[in-house]
Amino acid sequence: MAERGIAPRLGEYLRARRALVRPEDHGMPAGTRRTPGLRREEVAMLAGVSTDYYVRLEQGRDRHPSLQVIEALAGALRLEDEAAAYLRRLAAPGTSRRSRRACPQEYASPGLVGLMDAWPGTPALVYGRYMDLLAVNALGEALFCWLEEETNLLRAIFLKPQARTFYRDWARIAEGCVAALRAAGTDPEDARLAELVEELSVASPDFARLWGRHEVRAKRARTKHFDHPVVGELSLRFENLSVADAPGQHLVVYHADPDSPAEHALALLGSYAATFAGDPAVHPDR
Repeated sequence: MAERGIAPRLGEYLRARRALVRPEDHGMPAGTRRTPGLRREEVAMLAGVSTDYYVRLEQGRDRHPSLQVIEALAGALRLEDEAAAYLRRLAAPGTSRRSRRACPQEYASPGLVGLMDAWPGTPALVYGRYMDLLAVNALGEALFCWLEEETNLLRAIFLKPQARTFYRDWARIAEGCVAALRAAGTDPEDARLAELVEELSVASPDFARLWGRHEVRAKRARTKHFDHPVVGELSLRFENLSVADAPGQHLVVYHADPDSPAEHALALLGSYAATFAGDPAVHPDR
């Protein structure tokens, strides 16, 4: 279940992450436990703080522990670098007192759009801090034709039935996107983020479950496996690059191994896209 609203308070994060740590990860006997993960007193012992103090942290009665305590908790909860950095942000003074505010409208720079358009054989797209599509080149549009008029990747993945066919490893993709949304470093009191999380939590039990896990992980380059409605199954490697002069924006570039079935499928998809470019029967609103 997603937390009420979206503001990811420190205590909620600690509780969620504690449930994901196995006792045997710290050489402790699992024994019989009513709930998964570590007990509060075990986290306190591993972090070198009193159980009473740790309980106060989880209950939200102490929201700004010292950096030394935060680092000790990160170790006890076996947090990776991105998750530990997220924990530090939650504990930073002033985080919980910000009023909700909207971030400026995001746009892909003309130079970046021009660069993508110069890659006719390479699908490429730019997405922003909320996973809104800000720009897509022609082959990228053909690859993701199932999106139709949807411009938010999260809404598409969780709310469009076609996503579960298009992504052959949908569960891994969905989990990674939710973890990346937390890792993006967006202000937890940002109004746009609040609206998006609330909408998806209500409409998608899968999203609500994954958001409630408090996983934090940036997207990394790997291979994605697709089942495209025109060219069928293909596997593409991709690079996810941060846009230096636009914090929160990412350029994603897909590519196939030379002379592979996927490369031939992309060539066929490019021919298809060129054939139907501008055809209102294919893209009625473009």
